[in-house]
Amino acid sequence: MLKDLYKDAETRMKSAIQALEEDLSGIRTGRASPALVERLSVEYYGAPTSLVQLATISVPEARSLVIRPFDASSLRAIERAIQMSDLGLTPNNDGKVIRLNLPPLTEERRRDLVKVVHNRVEEARVALRNVRRDSIKDMREFKEEKLISEDDLERGEEELQKITDRYIEEVNGVGTRKEKEILEV
Repeated sequence: MLKDLYKDAETRMKSAIQALEEDLSGIRTGRASPALVERLSVEYYGAPTSLVQLATISVPEARSLVIRPFDASSLRAIERAIQMSDLGLTPNNDGKVIRLNLPPLTEERRRDLVKVVHNRVEEARVALRNVRRDSIKDMREFKEEKLISEDDLERGEEELQKITDRYIEEVNGVGTRKEKEILEV
């Protein structure tokens, strides 16, 4: 019974880390990456659609992206979505493709991005602690229903804390790697 609870907690914690990694992949570093714009929401025929579903995104050079829409009529909508986003990029439209040139990051912009990374990492830690809290609540309910003993509850809480600590270390590592990537000149 407790093993199932541990597995469930670990699964939920892994998904929190995956969500953090996906989230951080959209934060700009010194290099161009399709992940920067893939999840950008574009208003396409009245429905919000992610950019990756509307176009191919390629990286011809280290500091530029080329977005080639599948449907030429979506070019303006994609361009508008890029301008409205918080990326701070100006799209160049030649009628068939959109080119994005990424200017080098300033020191101030790098610091701002590091702050954003710290906030996202903290949100992930909170998510992990929420999983732990929910699991402990479940264990206490098991004890109330006499499914486990007081000793099992204590051992279970200790084991859950060890699992949580391990995943928090992993989250910190993900954040540190992204921070180094951003600060790399």
